[in-house]
Amino acid sequence: MTIENMKDKMNELGYDYAKVAELSGLPLATVQEIFDGTGAFPGYEPLLTLGRLFPDPDHSYLHEPQTAYQVKRQGEYTLDDYYHLPDDIRVELIDGVIYNMTAPTSPHQLIAGFIHAKLLTHVLDKKGICLPMISPVDVQLDCDDRTMVQPDVIIVCDRDKIINRCVYGAPDFVIEVLSKSSVRRDTVIKLNKYLNAGVREYWIIDPKRQKVTVHNFEKGNNPTIYGFDAKIPIGIWDDGFEIDFQEVYEHIRFLYEKK
Repeated sequence: MTIENMKDKMNELGYDYAKVAELSGLPLATVQEIFDGTGAFPGYEPLLTLGRLFPDPDHSYLHEPQTAYQVKRQGEYTLDDYYHLPDDIRVELIDGVIYNMTAPTSPHQLIAGFIHAKLLTHVLDKKGICLPMISPVDVQLDCDDRTMVQPDVIIVCDRDKIINRCVYGAPDFVIEVLSKSSVRRDTVIKLNKYLNAGVREYWIIDPKRQKVTVHNFEKGNNPTIYGFDAKIPIGIWDDGFEIDFQEVYEHIRFLYEKK
């Protein structure tokens, strides 16, 4: 449910901002800032509280809504909290910690989209069973209630892992394209999560440095670093298919030429 949906529900129930503040336990000024968009990002706790006050019927399996304003510490959040956030707020949940996801940059989107298109075309041409997917897609990496990530590009070869609401379990292959706000998360936190969850291969693409770090976990954890002039094989496949990063670079060259 988005913030706009919540406003519609509020109007349907005949609530004003004061009533929402009373029921939720949030300060009136906070409620006004969230619904009017006049304040800075309000933080997760107020959004979670409003999410419980106006539950999404698509997630009816969750606990009953709570109207008391409850504050959790980072490390204590669960999928219950994740699903109660408004749909227009993108986050990742990793070991009970909620991480905000900022809007991706143009290089980020162009690189991820280009590589996904190459992977999908190859699979369709070969009539393969593996399925490339592109963000946003929820991945319940550890099959528990404390982690839900949204990798940029994945390949899933076990189709039983793909269910309606998410990918349930570790993908075979993951790509993350670095952004300014995600460097530590992608290179340290998620690197270890993917390794321990059973991801077979993990690429970290750095558009700023024009580098690709490839972790082939099946062959050990010693990464190989490539430039944007390299042809990089998809290690989980044995058919010799490669991503030509000179083509990737040509696709986004105009962005590097801008002042």
